[in-house]
Amino acid sequence: MVDKPKVVLGVSGGIAAYKACELLRRLTESGHAVRVVPTASALQFVGAPTWSALSGNPVSTQVWDDVHEVPHVRIGQGADLVVVAPATADLLAKAAHGLADDLLTNTLLTARCPVVFAPAMHTEMWEHPATRQNVATLRERGAVVLEPAVGRLTGVDTGKGRLPEPEEIFEVCRHVLKRRSLARGAATGDLAGRHVVVSAGGTREPLDPVRYLGNRSSGKQGYALARTAVARGARVTLIEANTGMPDPAGADVVHVGTAVQLREAVLKAAAEADAVVMAAAVADFRPAAYATGKIKKKEGQEPEPIALVRNPDILAEISAERARPDQVIVGFAAETDDVLANGRDKLRRKGCDLLVVNEVGERKTFGAEENEAVVLAADGGETPVPYGPKEALADTVWDLVAPRLG
Repeated sequence: MVDKPKVVLGVSGGIAAYKACELLRRLTESGHAVRVVPTASALQFVGAPTWSALSGNPVSTQVWDDVHEVPHVRIGQGADLVVVAPATADLLAKAAHGLADDLLTNTLLTARCPVVFAPAMHTEMWEHPATRQNVATLRERGAVVLEPAVGRLTGVDTGKGRLPEPEEIFEVCRHVLKRRSLARGAATGDLAGRHVVVSAGGTREPLDPVRYLGNRSSGKQGYALARTAVARGARVTLIEANTGMPDPAGADVVHVGTAVQLREAVLKAAAEADAVVMAAAVADFRPAAYATGKIKKKEGQEPEPIALVRNPDILAEISAERARPDQVIVGFAAETDDVLANGRDKLRRKGCDLLVVNEVGERKTFGAEENEAVVLAADGGETPVPYGPKEALADTVWDLVAPRLG
């Protein structure tokens, strides 16, 4: 237990408290020592014996329990990570204002490690100016406050405020701990207070009601960029095209299908973004005409040629017409030959600040869990990224973006 990363799992009093059991299981099974610190109201939803049995550690809510061990100080001081899931509006307000009336809020005040909040509440509570200000305050201090998911809430209500899925919260926690380990204990929220936009997936251009022109992009690299940006403290807008993957925790997700729809979403989100990373594979062309009925095969006849027209060049457009002068624009170039030469030419033509160049093919990059690339910079820099997890490439991109932000 001494060598295991020490995680404090705070649980506040919301109906989503039961989902924290799954997060606890993932943390313990992946080799973390977890101490659960629920609020008194959280125990109305999930009892102390459950938390104690799943974590293997004692559970208490009051600073008066085991006073000789000074738990209200020691628990936070010894933690490598504190994650609160669910974090109610009340808990966020107390954390933002430094209130400490139970063991969890005392732990938050004494913690000198990264802190992750996974909010869950009704939409009206999340959108209230008081909550928005409290979230902004916590983010300014370096805490990672995830964006809630959109979906079914308590009762018949639906909207933004749902607790992100436990496996997605776990991925954020895992990455925050990894970053902290690499930084030898230093805070790693270098994107705190920043808004970044990431596109992911591949656009599809309809031919008829059943067919489309598309590409092989899975969206995994874009999702890795979104997840790592969330873990580094950014507010993330993810614009995804046809990935079929669950929304990553903490990101505002916009779903699109075609290049024209992607352009509209990117331009809207980029208007207030500090950085835009265009990882999506955007179709260069689309059919000039859409057949309202299925194009039929005719016996003895060759099919009619399909006329194509150019799609908008989104990367060049947002590079030329930036929302502000210090906005950082990152593009991706998937090449099959003369990779670096074609990449340098594309970087010059597009006018972006950084261009991630990788070689693609039948069994390379698309759909894989790993990637290999070279990141070219407009100032002439080149940063090779060796073959490895797409998360590693994502972190390298943000390492290069962060110092370029105004």
